[in-house]
Amino acid sequence: MSARRPVSCNEGGTIALQTPYLRLGVNESDRRVNPVDLRPQQIGLFLDVDGTLLDLAPRPEAVEVPTDLPDTLAAAERRLDGALALISGRPIEQLDRLFAPLRLLASGTHGAEIRQTADAPSTWLTEARLPERAWRDLLRLIERFPGTFAENKGVGFAVHYRLAGAAEAELAAALRDFVGGLGRELELCAGYRVLEIKPMGLDKGTAIERFMAETPFAGRQPVFVADDWMDRAGFDTALALGGLAFSVGAEHPGLSGWFPRPEAVRAWVGQLGR
Repeated sequence: MSARRPVSCNEGGTIALQTPYLRLGVNESDRRVNPVDLRPQQIGLFLDVDGTLLDLAPRPEAVEVPTDLPDTLAAAERRLDGALALISGRPIEQLDRLFAPLRLLASGTHGAEIRQTADAPSTWLTEARLPERAWRDLLRLIERFPGTFAENKGVGFAVHYRLAGAAEAELAAALRDFVGGLGRELELCAGYRVLEIKPMGLDKGTAIERFMAETPFAGRQPVFVADDWMDRAGFDTALALGGLAFSVGAEHPGLSGWFPRPEAVRAWVGQLGR
């Protein structure tokens, strides 16, 4: 694979978490929807985790789960007749640890694994695994960018630079060359202070499509809530299926509305469960 081959799945847009109150998409009045008006019996709810249900932390392992959140999610799942799923870049096993003892339907690792029954094991949708050599090469590469750190997700890698002083453009250029040299069907996706190397053809949108084709989601209106423009595939899929898409932290043109911060999302999910 040539290093000149396009390897980016988005344009690097990110969403900052700054706004103080709930806003709706004022530039797209025909799409505006107040999430509090949604009826649990009619929707299938898909929730991102980091930056959406949980406040972002300097490192993924440092996130804090509010003590009442598992019960809140369980109550909402009951009201939705089971039509609630977590759609995350984290592996599903990490989601289970975060919300234990609760096990929800889930898609992990940006659509590369899925669990469509809560008591069943997760299923990987790709057999491809990046070799250990690629991981070692990546660790050597990011030594050039002090403050960065990487996660090995098996089918892909994430490079975080929330603690780094390095310019995003320089790091992204180095990772594009790295991905181009791997000789595999991979893409580089830019998120909030993170760059993800992931398999092509699998994303949060494909995960939502799979869920919507099966009970208990089939026949419902999909609703996807996420904080990062790396989640664009999920936004696009929910809207294409006649559903709704809400961002967290900032308004995005073309979406149904947005929440100011994860706390507002948690409050709304709590309301759904009552």
